Amino acid sequence: MISRFLPRFLLGVLSGLMMTQGHAFADTAAAAPINAGDTAWMLTSTALVLLMTIPGLAVFYGGMVRKHNVLATVMQSFATACLVAVLWVVVGYSLAFTNGNAYIGDFSRAFLSNMGFNDAFTLGAGTAGATPTTIPEALYMMFQMTFAIITPALIAGAFCDRIKFSSMLVFMGLWSIIVYAPIAHWVWHPNGFLANDGILDFAGGTVVHINAGVAGLIAALFIGKRLHVEENFAPHNPAYSVVGASLLWVGWFGFNAGSALAANGRAAMAMTVTMIAAAIAALTWMAVEWKIKGKPSVLGMITGAISGLVVITPASGFVDATGALIIGAIGGPVCFLSAAFFKEKFHLLDDSLDCFAIHGVGGIVGAILTGVFARAAISGVASQAGAIDGNPGQILVQLEGIGWTMAWCAVGTLAILFVVHRTMGLRVPEDVERQGLDVALHGEALQR
Repeated sequence: MISRFLPRFLLGVLSGLMMTQGHAFADTAAAAPINAGDTAWMLTSTALVLLMTIPGLAVFYGGMVRKHNVLATVMQSFATACLVAVLWVVVGYSLAFTNGNAYIGDFSRAFLSNMGFNDAFTLGAGTAGATPTTIPEALYMMFQMTFAIITPALIAGAFCDRIKFSSMLVFMGLWSIIVYAPIAHWVWHPNGFLANDGILDFAGGTVVHINAGVAGLIAALFIGKRLHVEENFAPHNPAYSVVGASLLWVGWFGFNAGSALAANGRAAMAMTVTMIAAAIAALTWMAVEWKIKGKPSVLGMITGAISGLVVITPASGFVDATGALIIGAIGGPVCFLSAAFFKEKFHLLDDSLDCFAIHGVGGIVGAILTGVFARAAISGVASQAGAIDGNPGQILVQLEGIGWTMAWCAVGTLAILFVVHRTMGLRVPEDVERQGLDVALHGEALQR
């Protein structure tokens, strides 16, 4: 599959990058007025999604590592947010969301050149599948920036406690351009080949969660296990993680409901199903853990809620309340069992904070179930229906999207890791890992 696809993709990259400025949106139709209500909602959603990374993900991850690595873990999220924001402005947005071709955009929006902010934006203007919005392009760019930020930040959960900070920055920067931007183009731009094939991914089941989960799996295997991981180190402060999970949950309303790009009924339904899936997944995770381990844990329940948020993400703009209940009820136990399975069966894998079990497996489950429970009545588009609406073929389209996302992510991630390893090294020395990354890499430490 890769051998057939890679030459086409590379040719697409070359032709896309050779396009001159102005091609991407030169054919824009007469400018439409901006809707103040939709713009206000999208400004709010953008802030909510950024809240998911800083401080949400930073605190969520920071509470689950050992005390001498808390600051380093928080720093990874914060630094990734800053780095990806700059790269997104310079080139990432242009590669992901200009017309280009079926595989990659072009450079016409590099450094945000030729970007309008006084008129409503049409995604893919001049193409057959052009999608009009009622918000300015600058706001659409910012909203998508927050997705580009959180996706690589999620990967850090797989290799925390043992990676060099400098190498982490280089990896995150390259990954956001080489892996994230093309997949975002495939799925969310009207020219993207997966978009043209009809994939349903409302808010990032493939682009964000499967992408981050697979990258985390590859990175954890490539870098290797932490020292003495078999000793089952206790997390520093689970209460921090509860606060972080709560911020993630609230921010996820911007993540999912904001993906409607308007303050309308579809956004309201996306917010509703997001709440439902997170709640039922937390309860079902708790029930399974209680049954197997004899006690329900705080970290288990909040991780269950995150699992529910992950599995509903691709489906959030396509399913009704019943679909959300079923998706969340399936997602919680599946992610719990996946995390337990990888810990028990794959002794070479040390996915520190279960990045693949939660985001990779959860994203796969959510993408498939979107193909089952999508309702045309929710999306308002007759073709956006799943098996429950008489379109079982949508499941095959979802599987196609899952397969290409996993394949490109695995190849790209492995290549970047190899280059960084050979040029800079990835892992800190043993004495640094024993001492802790806070003092060794950043010269700081939590006070007793």
